[in-house]
Amino acid sequence: MNGQREHWGSRVGFILAAAGSAVGLGNIWRFPYVTGTNGGAAFVVIYLAAIIFIGYPLMVSEINLGRKTQKNPVGAFMAMAPGTPWWIVGALGVFAGFLILSYYSVVAGWAVSYIFKALGGFSANTDFVTMFYRTIGVDLGDGLTNIFTPILWHAVFMGMTLAIIAAGVVKGIQRWVKILMPLLFVLLVILVLRAITLPGAGSGIAFYLRPDFSQITGRTFLAAIAQSFFTLSLGMGAMITYGSYLSNKENIGDNAAWVVGLDTGIAIIAGFAIFPAVFALGLEPGAGPGLTFITLPAVFAQMPAGTFFGFLFFLLLAVAALTSAISLLEVVVAWLVDEKGWPRVKASVIIGAIIFLVGIPASLGYSVLGNVTFLGFDVLDTFDWWANSIILPLGGLLTCIFVGYVWTAKKAQDYANDPKGKIFIGDWYGFLIKYVVPAAIIIVMFFGLWDTFTG
Repeated sequence: MNGQREHWGSRVGFILAAAGSAVGLGNIWRFPYVTGTNGGAAFVVIYLAAIIFIGYPLMVSEINLGRKTQKNPVGAFMAMAPGTPWWIVGALGVFAGFLILSYYSVVAGWAVSYIFKALGGFSANTDFVTMFYRTIGVDLGDGLTNIFTPILWHAVFMGMTLAIIAAGVVKGIQRWVKILMPLLFVLLVILVLRAITLPGAGSGIAFYLRPDFSQITGRTFLAAIAQSFFTLSLGMGAMITYGSYLSNKENIGDNAAWVVGLDTGIAIIAGFAIFPAVFALGLEPGAGPGLTFITLPAVFAQMPAGTFFGFLFFLLLAVAALTSAISLLEVVVAWLVDEKGWPRVKASVIIGAIIFLVGIPASLGYSVLGNVTFLGFDVLDTFDWWANSIILPLGGLLTCIFVGYVWTAKKAQDYANDPKGKIFIGDWYGFLIKYVVPAAIIIVMFFGLWDTFTG
């Protein structure tokens, strides 16, 4: 390790950075359509319960490991269990950060490109399906498709991410999240105010706020648990890494609650920006991922000042993606800085370039690599399947086992309460981290794989 380890300049810096890691495409893009396809408000109620009983205890555990060891995910497990194979759990986190960012940057690049498309104006006569296909490089057989366009936007987004990480923890990550997170919140509030004042928006608000528990199935619970786990950046080493820059004077329970609260709050608010607008214009709330890049531009095209609000929305999406992307790159860079002694700038540039290259096949998965599939998934969805169905839940599961049984839940609980904070981590933590959280992860993994191989 080179020199003294950096720490967050303030508690606010950590909270905004960690919340920024959690707040990403999963909140602004995935949460609304998962809610829409699972019955609206009834799903939200179950999701909030999952956040409290599954997401929060695992968040506490990961920040705990980072703060105690002051190391990256690999170094944290090596320090806690020297001479054992537990370091592999940390390695899974580093690999997850690497893999996820490679395709996450591709999707984020689409969002960046839509900022400029919105500035060009969304018209009621625009074919938004064709616009999206051209963005992702789909060959429509008319000779107009440029496969380098999505690669270019992928490169632009990775360049921004790399530049922030190369600048360091305080001068890079902390400085930028203090700008980006307030900007994200302001943009979201403006969009909510516009959406709820549209004629007919009340139907969307009712869909979002009135639970219809007759719509609940077993799949609703699975979707809520999965969303609560993935939206908080758990299982990928990000919270261990960010926790390692946290001072021993900071209480873990309080800080984890702030992070979880901000992430969940922004996800909930995003629903108020989307559902009233979708219902006001008679569109389908369960439109899937196309809700963001096809349905919503159509909404903006019919909305007064739609060009302005379309620009704000895709700026919001890009900002949310960037706050998550910097945490993913930081996981890998921190490992190289801590364990291999690399200078931060060198690690950032080399790993950023490699991740960009690995992401190119995902960018080409809708054009020249369109015939390449795995279990029926295209290249980008294959990367996503491995990350979200295997690596992340496995990392989260093994972290629970390690904290609950190797470090022991009691020792983890005592450490989390030192120094004392407003939130006391009681014996409920041991019960949740040893039994409830692992069981929930196993169930989600099992049914996710079952659907893949039998569906």
